[in-house]
Amino acid sequence: MAFEAFVEKMEVAGQQQRMKEILDFIGSKYPELEQRIAWNQPHFVMDGTFIIGFSYAKAHIAIAPEHVTIEKFKDEALQSGYSVTNQIIRIKWEQAVNYDLIQKMIEFNMVEKAGYKTYWR
Repeated sequence: MAFEAFVEKMEVAGQQQRMKEILDFIGSKYPELEQRIAWNQPHFVMDGTFIIGFSYAKAHIAIAPEHVTIEKFKDEALQSGYSVTNQIIRIKWEQAVNYDLIQKMIEFNMVEKAGYKTYWR
């Protein structure tokens, strides 16, 4: 896994395992996406353009799929019990991960950003 060093830096073993599960799920589901550390965070990239990224804090995992994607899936994220800002969706460590939502965001970005020549929208 390209993100092994990132995960190993996490101080809480249970949080390491949770993050690893999410990143491994995406890596196996979307092997065509490049795994890259950028801005000290795991990013999944397609043809040089950003698709989705992750970070973490003491209380949560942060999903960053870009503002356009957050707006499209905001209601579903809120229904999953997650907090949402303009730039991230927060999943508390004790909350269930809505993998269906993550897949929808990734697939939306893959279609929407096909042919992009820049990293960000």
